[in-house]
Amino acid sequence: MASSLAFFLPFLLLFLSISHAQRSFRPDALVLRVRKDVSTLQYVTMINQRTPLVPVNLVVHLGGQFLWVDCDNNYVSSSYRPVRCRSAQCSRAGSTSCGDCFNGPRPGCNNNTCGVIPDNPFTRTATGGELAEDVVSVQSTDGSNPGPLVTVPRFIFSCAPTFLLQGLASGTTGLAGLGRARIGFPSQFAAAFSFRRKFAICLSASANGVIFFGDGPYNFLPNIEISQLRSTPLYINPVSTASAFSQGEPSTEYFIRVNSIRIEGNPITINTTLLNIDSQGNGGTKISTVNPYTLLETSIYRAFTSAYIQAAAARNISRVAGVAPFDVCFSSENVFSTRVGPSVPYIDLVLQGQDAVWTITGSNSMVQVNDNVLCLGFLDGGSNPRTSIVIGGYQLEDNLLQFDLAASRLGFSSTLLGRRTTCANFNFTSNA
Repeated sequence: MASSLAFFLPFLLLFLSISHAQRSFRPDALVLRVRKDVSTLQYVTMINQRTPLVPVNLVVHLGGQFLWVDCDNNYVSSSYRPVRCRSAQCSRAGSTSCGDCFNGPRPGCNNNTCGVIPDNPFTRTATGGELAEDVVSVQSTDGSNPGPLVTVPRFIFSCAPTFLLQGLASGTTGLAGLGRARIGFPSQFAAAFSFRRKFAICLSASANGVIFFGDGPYNFLPNIEISQLRSTPLYINPVSTASAFSQGEPSTEYFIRVNSIRIEGNPITINTTLLNIDSQGNGGTKISTVNPYTLLETSIYRAFTSAYIQAAAARNISRVAGVAPFDVCFSSENVFSTRVGPSVPYIDLVLQGQDAVWTITGSNSMVQVNDNVLCLGFLDGGSNPRTSIVIGGYQLEDNLLQFDLAASRLGFSSTLLGRRTTCANFNFTSNA
């Protein structure tokens, strides 16, 4: 008996040490893949949720308030917990509403529960939803590769009815909210693993991009660390920009200050009052994964496109008929290819702060609509939009953007093509 115990003791100690290491492992950062859906031009990521864990595909909403998922259609989990009325979690979500549901109990339908308003920004619809908690599991990272899976046992989210999925990419069952809210992805992951309320996105048009939660490093193949970022303040819009909201609720979306726009180094003339956010929450500039292309208020759009057409003509680039949804298109005949995209006039967004210039080269300004035609990927946002400038997804691709919620600052790289890498170059192969 003694010899048997002596034989098994080393294996027992090894098992206990591995179990303890797994329990005590605390990541410095987390990583998610993100891909572009070619049909909707939305960005889609995946987490594991519930008990037992199942993969859940979600549309990324950069300014979204929280995670919401369809609970009507086959949501099964032994670890699902509704958030009770007047609980600490309810307060953290900023909710003041409570409700009962008489068709339950089941996920999304329980009595005496906290209510929130999940919204679909693509269709501008919103509805009431039950606040709940469940297990969420994602991969850790050292900044170069994905690491072990880590788990948040009581991740706060909202249930939503199936109809709210209308307009979302096929195969998705909800929305991943990366906004400023206290129950947004960045804040919940930071609280769970005790790292800074900071995250970075790097979107790709054709392959897997990446979202990091926590601090860098941000390493991309071939052995390139994206560490030198310019920065500018993030601003809080005092009025919510969600589809439905409570009086006095600020926006959870990310706003920056554009001081001027230059084309080929020459500033365009625009009404600068449109660049400020007023007391009603109108104006300013936000960054969005909801809009596939940048929107400019009509007077800004007219000045911008007029100056761009002139700059293109000076390069002997001929304008051709527009191709929907684009108004301003050019023949590709005299446009050469470069490392940073088509050789076309470059655009500078001059932001708040020293040297805070976001340069947009041909890779992010021109959309190749066919073999012979390139179109300017900026659209007329209307004469009285809620937000004067909305920087859309196409302009974000192959740019690394770091959102530091604690310091309220945006770090930005401009195009990574100039650094001989892309957002598709994060190595999703795990280390041995």
